[in-house]
Amino acid sequence: MVSGQIALIMLLIAVGIIVILTGKYKVNAFLVLTGVAIAYGLAIGLAPLEVIKLVKEGFGGTLTNIGIVIIAGTIMGLTLEKTGAALSMTRSILKLVGKERSSLAMNAAGVVVSIPVFCDSGFVIMNPLNQALAKESATSMVVMSVALATGLYATHTMVPPTPGPLAAAGALNADIGMVILYGMIASIPAALAAWFFATRIGNRFPAPVPASESYQTLIDRYGKLPSPYLSFLPIIGPLLLILGKSVADLPSQPFGVGGFASVVQFIGEPVVALIIGMFLSFTLLQTKKEWSEALSTWTNEGIKDAALILVITGAGGSLGKILSVSPLKDYVSTVLADPKLGLGLFLPFMISAALKTAQGSSTVAIITTSTIMAPLMATLGLHPALTVVVIGAGAMVVSHANDSYFWVVSQFSNLDVGTAYRVFTTATFVEGTVAFLVAWMLSFVV
Repeated sequence: MVSGQIALIMLLIAVGIIVILTGKYKVNAFLVLTGVAIAYGLAIGLAPLEVIKLVKEGFGGTLTNIGIVIIAGTIMGLTLEKTGAALSMTRSILKLVGKERSSLAMNAAGVVVSIPVFCDSGFVIMNPLNQALAKESATSMVVMSVALATGLYATHTMVPPTPGPLAAAGALNADIGMVILYGMIASIPAALAAWFFATRIGNRFPAPVPASESYQTLIDRYGKLPSPYLSFLPIIGPLLLILGKSVADLPSQPFGVGGFASVVQFIGEPVVALIIGMFLSFTLLQTKKEWSEALSTWTNEGIKDAALILVITGAGGSLGKILSVSPLKDYVSTVLADPKLGLGLFLPFMISAALKTAQGSSTVAIITTSTIMAPLMATLGLHPALTVVVIGAGAMVVSHANDSYFWVVSQFSNLDVGTAYRVFTTATFVEGTVAFLVAWMLSFVV
């Protein structure tokens, strides 16, 4: 087998290949990650049959941990989208904050909605309401769009059950409850920082509000929206259950042993909690037609959406398994782990930010970075849950033309590319940096 130094050089080459093939040539990430895992294993001197064995173990082991969770979460998010629950939650937040602070309301709504719903889908769902509020409150469309987009972005990259941070938690063996807690702690100031940036900079750039319905007309067109309580329940319920399990698992055993503690641990298991959340989302269904569509069409659509994430995540697990038996681990323990370098949490943030900026996909950046970091965690002495959050923070830096979300935000908001770069791209840099700083500060107290 090659030396640790050569293994590191080969890893850098492998990352470069991943960036070029997924970014420049748009090759499917599953093909790239699987191919790179096999090639890297052979290049460092593993026997061919051993490489294939490790690839299969890594793929299967990863999906065993998070496969059902991702599928249940995707179906739940799609149900929230189809039933109008996202608009119901936004309307509730708007009533709380007030129309005069509509950009802040959309930023806060984005933070909540994107926990189970992909950020680009969330933006498309909420954009008509965003436009109506921009017109009604006479707020710049640039401010409104960036406020909503960055609110969605924060939890999309840092809070499970969104697939990216969920996959990273599985790869790093992080407690999902702690990832949710730390992810929320980091995402709120990060989203607010991006909102504040948008309110100070966005007004300098003109962007006409696209022709849109009024706020009241839009709400009326949807008919009877689900109640706010039922809309929030599928999101808040599973999060509280998972956090409860994390508390029950503490060494101090605050819930005791057996009995109540066992129940809390069972229903707080992410698989069980997300299945409960999925069924809670079905309480939003109001007609026989919706029930029929939810149990067939919507579920099928959710499984299809989850499939792509699952295969990419599994391929990332294959690469991680290969890396775990490479000489890289021992080399890092003598070089990168040197306290004089002071890399700490900055290393996963830097890798994730570089991957995100180079190839565009936040999910690919998160999965690839967590795969690279997995065998190095014990050596570097990093906190698993905080590392997941830091990787998610890096995956926001920066969104530009190679990111599909950049185009969703700019095109649906009628922003020209130059304005989108100046305000939205810069806001994602601010957001990711603030999220990293919050996680870094947390590392001194956890």
